[in-house]
Amino acid sequence: MAGGKQSPRDKMIGMMYLVLTALLALQVSNSVLEKFIFINQAFETTNKENVSENVKKVESIQKAVGDAGNREKDLAVLDKAKKVREATKTIIEELDVYKEELIQRTGGVDENGNYLGQKDIDAPSAMFVNEKKGDELKDNLNEYSSFLREVTGDDAIKNIAKDANEISVFKDDPNQNKKGFAELNFGHSTPMVGALASLSQLQSDVIVEETKALATLAREVGAEDLKFDQIVPMVRPESRVVAAGSEYVADMFIAASSSAVNPAMTYDGNEVEVIDGMGKVKFTARASSYDKNGMSLQSFIGAIKVKLPGGRDTTFTDTIEYIVSKPVIQIQSASVQALYLNCGNELTVNVPALGTAYNPTFGTKGGQSIKGANRGDVTIVPKSANVTLSVSSGGNLIGTESFKVKRIPKPEITVYSGGREVDLKRGTKGAPRSIKIQAVPDESFAQFLPKDAKFRVAESEITLVRSGRAVQSLRPKGPDVNLSSLASQARPGDALVIEVKKVQRRNFKGEVEDFPNFGPRILTVRIN
Repeated sequence: MAGGKQSPRDKMIGMMYLVLTALLALQVSNSVLEKFIFINQAFETTNKENVSENVKKVESIQKAVGDAGNREKDLAVLDKAKKVREATKTIIEELDVYKEELIQRTGGVDENGNYLGQKDIDAPSAMFVNEKKGDELKDNLNEYSSFLREVTGDDAIKNIAKDANEISVFKDDPNQNKKGFAELNFGHSTPMVGALASLSQLQSDVIVEETKALATLAREVGAEDLKFDQIVPMVRPESRVVAAGSEYVADMFIAASSSAVNPAMTYDGNEVEVIDGMGKVKFTARASSYDKNGMSLQSFIGAIKVKLPGGRDTTFTDTIEYIVSKPVIQIQSASVQALYLNCGNELTVNVPALGTAYNPTFGTKGGQSIKGANRGDVTIVPKSANVTLSVSSGGNLIGTESFKVKRIPKPEITVYSGGREVDLKRGTKGAPRSIKIQAVPDESFAQFLPKDAKFRVAESEITLVRSGRAVQSLRPKGPDVNLSSLASQARPGDALVIEVKKVQRRNFKGEVEDFPNFGPRILTVRIN
């Protein structure tokens, strides 16, 4: 990948391409390689934009030469810039020809523009390795780089087409570092879409080197000198979101201001103190109504009055918008510091300082995180004794929070008859015809996580016992038990011995699991 100044978007695309190229070298599955389609499209889009910018750079050089009087030395620089543009156009078109030939060799495109041979792994190597077109391309690319060095005198411009041992990600890899340019980019098992992305990446590298060359030439005629042609009022707030009752603080200034200018500034007619050409706006933010998110859009009129050269007074005005947020009291419960294992622990994570720019994403170590429907809502499902939650916004890590994890407390097995809990100490008057065996969750756990505190007795064994001997047994499924067959044989002094065999829990997802931790496992109901 070529060097040079690139936009963050260009760097991101280049990094994604480099990662996928490394994955290709490791022979990762075809599903990963299909992402080359996206990379190729991204390269083609940004390449068109950057070519357009470089055309404007040549035009800027031409204008600077004209403004300077078309001096012979400057005209020579302009001629070099035009030759650079023409050479770049030629090599870009050559790469486009290779791309079109590769597309046609692999079947072209369908009516929706999809590549019919996008997974073809034979055509790229046949075309660029076997037929030596990769070697021809390498020579032409590096001749282009040599031309740029000669025209600009800038030795920092490096060759674009590189062998594996010239690329940091491959040079220490014994499986890759002996590969030449053609084999590395288009060798065996390279899919057609991977080869297309490689060609688009090379076009990107060409444009980056052209940009560097034009920048070097532009500096020779002052085309990069910053010339102000507009004066506008600017307000730079410390934050566009402020709480009602707190101060709104912002810097008001003139863009492209001069030390010779002594401006007078106001907001909504109120005078602003001006120090060294900069005014400090300060007032208490207020709002009478808020939207459903607790926000209220407010504005003020900023005005800057200056005396321009020649004595003419001019006032520049602008309407400055800001957002007032409704004060919110945040209460953090101590129970949030400990989560429950294998449960959906619902949290709300707020970062007030980010205001409306807060758009969180979450990562979890030691468990799983599920983003909620509302901003800041997240459900943590712990899978280990400790969980670490990482919070990011806009791709930037904000911080992490660690939690201890508790095991789910065991539910208590209770027996109901006639809608009332059976008193195991006193027993029942006569044998009940039916009972309900319930697994009652721990009270605090049920309050904290009601969606996960749903227990059910799934299996049990009930035996009618007389004088220490079993008379008859039942093996019911579920909590509701019909005891008619036992009740008909029961006598005063007998007992019903209930042994709970299985308890199940339904979690917040609606999934059912066996839950072995419960008690008591054996209950005895005396029949009086």
